[in-house]
Amino acid sequence: MTLVLAFGVVLLISVSLSGVAARTVLSGALMFLVAGAVLGPGILAWDKIGPNDPLVATLADVALFTVLFTDGQRANLQELRENWSLSGRALGMGMPLTMVGIAVPVHFLTGLTWPTAFLVGAILSPTDPVFAAAIVGRSDIPQRLRRLLNVESGLNDGLALPFVMIFLATARGAGSELVKVGVELVLGLALGVGVAAGAALAWRAKILTAEPHLQPLGPIAIAVVVYAGCHLTHANPYLAAFAAGSTLATLDHVAAAEFQRFGDLLSQVTKFAALIVFGALLTPERLSGFTWRAWLLAVVIIAMIRPAAMLLSLLRTRLTRQERLTAAWFGPKGFASVVYGLLALQTGITNRELVFDIVAVTIGLSIALRSFTDAPIAKMLRVEPPTTYRAAASRTQPTKGRQRSHAETKRLAPSQPGLPGNRY
Repeated sequence: MTLVLAFGVVLLISVSLSGVAARTVLSGALMFLVAGAVLGPGILAWDKIGPNDPLVATLADVALFTVLFTDGQRANLQELRENWSLSGRALGMGMPLTMVGIAVPVHFLTGLTWPTAFLVGAILSPTDPVFAAAIVGRSDIPQRLRRLLNVESGLNDGLALPFVMIFLATARGAGSELVKVGVELVLGLALGVGVAAGAALAWRAKILTAEPHLQPLGPIAIAVVVYAGCHLTHANPYLAAFAAGSTLATLDHVAAAEFQRFGDLLSQVTKFAALIVFGALLTPERLSGFTWRAWLLAVVIIAMIRPAAMLLSLLRTRLTRQERLTAAWFGPKGFASVVYGLLALQTGITNRELVFDIVAVTIGLSIALRSFTDAPIAKMLRVEPPTTYRAAASRTQPTKGRQRSHAETKRLAPSQPGLPGNRY
């Protein structure tokens, strides 16, 4: 409960300082990581949580499901087709190059087997926009750059998952488990698509209407059904979550749009919760045990492999040189890598402690470096952060005379069956 109290306090401080963070090197993600490390068993020992604590497994399971379901809703097929010229390069070329580029030095510097080295590459290939919010969260940053980073980070969590599961099974030396993993992934894909598609098609019936303020609960209901169904059928819940979110966004734009704001907030909360727990596992004893090879690998992965992979994938695109360099630099390892690293630590693979150490130092260093460089790079793009933020503006500006957004119009629409604002 001490860690829960600490999470609430740090969340309150992070929200209160978010305006300052957008203009400086202050980072909410780094605050949670440091808070967990200070309050955990390694320093103040206010909470003695360990990697095998049931809370770690439960939080990782629920949080990763939530994040992948939300990320999946960024995978609207129509929008992907419109933006595929850039994001397709990042995902189809940049991500595999990153995975292979990480596996090679991991194998030769640490002596890990090739399956385990590729497992590390798969774990560290996803990126996270929450930890580069000064770039992807700002409407005044060039749209094509924001869209590229947002789509890439929204999709690569789910795309990395099958590789993580396959390399985990291979690293355990259980070849027979590959079939089991494959069946679980296929079941997860089928369950996620089936439940979301069934609900989206049913909502097209005229008899099924929803009050505007209850519309965000529709996607939540889908997520709960998919989550429970996966655990009852042993389907892979994470791929199911991503597939359900993508299917819903493709078949029902209104439901996805109504859920987006709440989903993004829920996703950030769960990511920060996982970060504070992850930080608590980074004890001084573990940090002092990191070899020079682990630190060297982290620097190589962050400063060389990811940038080189992205620059190669973005050659001969319409992005400017500054935008290509920014896209290459901003690939912070975040929430999905945290959970995948914990998953590897809790399994019976050989050298699991070393795998976790490499993942841990890379994530920690990545978050720190990107947190200290996101604001300066935003300025490099000649973008000045706004001095007045939406929360402050809404408290000071009267509603009269202010043009309502489409979402506000829908939210304030009268509750009459048959109106577009009341149906999914």
